[in-house]
Amino acid sequence: MSGAPKIRFKTAERLRDINPFRVMTVLERARTLEAQGRSIVHLEVGEPDFVTAPPILKAGRAALAQGRTGYTPAAGLPQLRERIAVYYSDRHGVTVAPERIFVTPGASGALTLLAQMLLNPGDGVLMTDPGYPCNRNFVRLAGAEAQLVPVSAASNFQLTRSLLERYGRPNTRGVWVASPGNPTGTVLMAEELRTLSQWCDEHDTHLLVDEIYHGLDYIEGLPSALQISADTLVVNSFSKYFGMTGWRLGWFVVPDALVAASNILAQNLFIAASTVAQYAALRAFDPDTTEILEQRRHEFAQRRDFLSAVLQELGFSVLVPTQGAFYIYAGIEKFSDDSEHFCQALLEHFGVAVTPGTDFGNHENRTHVRFAFTTGMEQLQIAAERLRTAVNSGKLSR
Repeated sequence: MSGAPKIRFKTAERLRDINPFRVMTVLERARTLEAQGRSIVHLEVGEPDFVTAPPILKAGRAALAQGRTGYTPAAGLPQLRERIAVYYSDRHGVTVAPERIFVTPGASGALTLLAQMLLNPGDGVLMTDPGYPCNRNFVRLAGAEAQLVPVSAASNFQLTRSLLERYGRPNTRGVWVASPGNPTGTVLMAEELRTLSQWCDEHDTHLLVDEIYHGLDYIEGLPSALQISADTLVVNSFSKYFGMTGWRLGWFVVPDALVAASNILAQNLFIAASTVAQYAALRAFDPDTTEILEQRRHEFAQRRDFLSAVLQELGFSVLVPTQGAFYIYAGIEKFSDDSEHFCQALLEHFGVAVTPGTDFGNHENRTHVRFAFTTGMEQLQIAAERLRTAVNSGKLSR
């Protein structure tokens, strides 16, 4: 045979727009260095360092021992959907019919399903820049476009009505926000959510609110978007506050009009979420589990206060305090104008892993990095000393 070799596998055109998840690249390199004997402080990955709470673990073991390993209904265990509905009533004083709640393989499963259900090729979705990077990719894989809106401390790194008016386009069909947000840790309060909801109503546009960091908030009275409007779509997860990352379990809530379509898509996209994880999650809302989770939330708050003070002392700019989640989005203008080089040098020379701003969008991404305070105080104190050495070394800028 002669001539140029044939290309057996040609990937879809849309994959060209899917960027790598840089935080995972940082994590992979950090683990490689650890395997070589290096000491690394992990401040890169948004995963709680606590093991899943004992009552949840016990429930998972019991489910296995009882042979609960078959499929559940596509929408999830009826008793879990009912328990989530009670959670909204108890925590937020809002009535949500269990039929509107769908249990999914992580929040990513929920966002994938919602993107496929709500978006047509050519549609646009307004979202913050910076913001969680995978959301852009879920939208793109549905054939739609992420319409990134530059946000800053002036708007608490959140969307506002004036920003929607400025950046909305004729093809805008969705507004996706997160409260608390990743990477900035900022929140939307009731009046802000109401303003966004009203704009969406006026422009025949859906509003989706990612609430996966609810529970990990450090302010009083953080509202759920479901308190504002029953037409808002809400995504949540057992990964963050409930500490069940590897169990891969999330949920979403839709209006009555989308229940039938959600059920059809759930059947086709993933059949059902993990059965064992669902039975384990039934214990996530019980008082003894909540007591453990609240203790952990208070520890996260202590970590936030410590790390924020250290960063500001060293010259990082922290313009908005972290109101929720476990991230600090810090400016590195004093040290570098290249966040990727900054993070690489910090990891390679000083053993501290953090995530470059380029993972989260385009706006001022070269002068920001994200610190995740998902490790204990002892490791944070080590990180503080290493950061102090690093910023005085001259190695963080090209």
